[in-house]
Amino acid sequence: MEVSKIPKAKKTDDEKQKNKEVGAVKARVTREITRLEKIFAKLPNGEKAAVDGLIKRAAHMRVTLEDYEQDILFNGSVELFQQKAGAPSFERARPVAMLYNSVNTSYQKIIKQLTDLLPKADPTNDPNKGNDGFDDFVDKKS
Repeated sequence: MEVSKIPKAKKTDDEKQKNKEVGAVKARVTREITRLEKIFAKLPNGEKAAVDGLIKRAAHMRVTLEDYEQDILFNGSVELFQQKAGAPSFERARPVAMLYNSVNTSYQKIIKQLTDLLPKADPTNDPNKGNDGFDDFVDKKS
């Protein structure tokens, strides 16, 4: 007995467009991951492994925030809303604006966690240490 092959369903134009958009988002996330990995490349190996997940989440959040920002710029942060037909309309925050605030808060926390792991600048190597410009200012006045 021969098993007949089931033909693959052809993708609709909407599905093709959605795949392109998903691919574009993935590419943007990958670029952001690469950018963040360069910043945190000097971390010790143990810490580097620990921050890998944070970097991926932060990259995804940043791309998502950029998309939300575009939507808010184009459509605004409030909309008219009506509970039921005949009821008066009122302005309310658009759901994307509320999502933006929530994601932005989480993104800021992750970036803070990541930047706290970066090595601090060594103040002993600062050639201007102790020279805040005050002495130069006083010398010019006299």
